[in-house]
Amino acid sequence: MLIGEVARRSGVSARMLRHYESLGLVRPTGRTVSGYREYAEADIQRIFHVESLRTLGLSLRQIGQVLDDPVFAPSALIGDLIRETERRLAREQELLKRLRAVDSSAPDEWESVLRIVELLRGLGSPNAARRQQTVLSPEADVPAPVLAEAVLAEADPHVAGALRWALARAGEDVVAALAPGLASPDPAVRRRAVRVLADLPGEDPAAALSSALADLDPQVRGHAALALGARGSTAAVPVLVTMIVEGANDVDAAEVLGALASDPKRAEAIKRALATELSDPAAPTPARLRLVQALAELPSAIALVMLRGLDDDEDRTVARTAAALAGVIDAQGGA
Repeated sequence: MLIGEVARRSGVSARMLRHYESLGLVRPTGRTVSGYREYAEADIQRIFHVESLRTLGLSLRQIGQVLDDPVFAPSALIGDLIRETERRLAREQELLKRLRAVDSSAPDEWESVLRIVELLRGLGSPNAARRQQTVLSPEADVPAPVLAEAVLAEADPHVAGALRWALARAGEDVVAALAPGLASPDPAVRRRAVRVLADLPGEDPAAALSSALADLDPQVRGHAALALGARGSTAAVPVLVTMIVEGANDVDAAEVLGALASDPKRAEAIKRALATELSDPAAPTPARLRLVQALAELPSAIALVMLRGLDDDEDRTVARTAAALAGVIDAQGGA
């Protein structure tokens, strides 16, 4: 069969068939008397084999290896295809994220689109200094969804700090943009999300922070509890008390509990929570000592009653510490 007929029946152009021949992929078996290429049945089968492998994403070099190397391992080829496909999908996902970020900013002029694309490039730079400069640039006006996505993925503490600063000052509602981070299976992402929410002013983040009080990760719970406690929420009290018992940011937790207890309506719940932990016979001495120290952060009248109630504690170290703290409060004018 001559090259023109092969091209018509196979759908592969005569030019491509000649290219295959130059690469040694498909050589016509013979020539006519006039010198025209003549393809045998086996040659046509090989053409279809080449085309089938091309549809899988193989390069012509890889196809040559498959066709001509009898010991070529198909598993190695499949592994290469998987890795190349993963790289291509990652590039397409990155492009999709950029397009969505541009779309979310609702740009109405090409200049705005170009500016946002340039910002996205800066935030996506492998250089941490450039990412930080992009956020802090006076010309930067990064949409909140873009900032939120960047901060949830940022591992560098300096860049993350700049992103949190920018988000806290964003004019848009950033809580909704950060909420998906609290549902991430990656605890590092959830920690970043809750830290940014904790830095946001006002009561808008309160609902999202409240959901984080039940997070499996103690750091996520702790950040949420400190932020909610500072906003006056008693929902944070159980987590704050647990932080004191476990020694995780216990000083900060005690200070927040002390501030909460300045309101008589909240003080009773805090007293009960601390007293319950102090009366636990299984509690180790270090944990009980931290709880005693936390009592000293409460309003003086409350602190003195609870500290003096430990005078006869079986653990003499706890009793002596409580007495010493009560003495300090008395000396400072506590009633």
